[in-house]
Amino acid sequence: MNFNSRKEIQASYLRTFVFGVEDSLASTVGLLSGVAAAGSPRETIILTGVVLIFVEAVSMSAGSFLSESSADDYLGDSQTRASRPVREAAIMFGAYVLSGFIPLSPYLFVPGPDAFSHSLALSAVALALLGAASATLSRSSPVKSTLRMLIIGGIAIAVGILVGSFLATY
Repeated sequence: MNFNSRKEIQASYLRTFVFGVEDSLASTVGLLSGVAAAGSPRETIILTGVVLIFVEAVSMSAGSFLSESSADDYLGDSQTRASRPVREAAIMFGAYVLSGFIPLSPYLFVPGPDAFSHSLALSAVALALLGAASATLSRSSPVKSTLRMLIIGGIAIAVGILVGSFLATY
């Protein structure tokens, strides 16, 4: 993309970071909740979570790199092609991996069914903190940003739980 200012570049990095964290939290806790709600053993939940985190981190960072490179090609912005898309991909990968372990960590350290509720709680707190941090950086309403993050992330979590619970009956 043809960025006119340092602020636009920083906004792009913030967008990528928020996207990576939110997607990782919602996807990972949604999947883990569904697998746990289906009654899967702890080892299966952990394996599923680790595989998801790394596959999605690579996929999302590749998608970030390819989309940014394509946009740069479209705009004829050859000066940034070598560096900014790589940075965007690295931000996406790091955000996804680090955030994915937030909902997975209770399954690693908390025995029994309590891991499920701890995973949900940690993920909700992380989503709220992401919303608040995003609001602070963008100078927008912290309440609006936090609620938006919790509601949208919560929908993905709810879908995972509903699908896992439904399929557990089969």
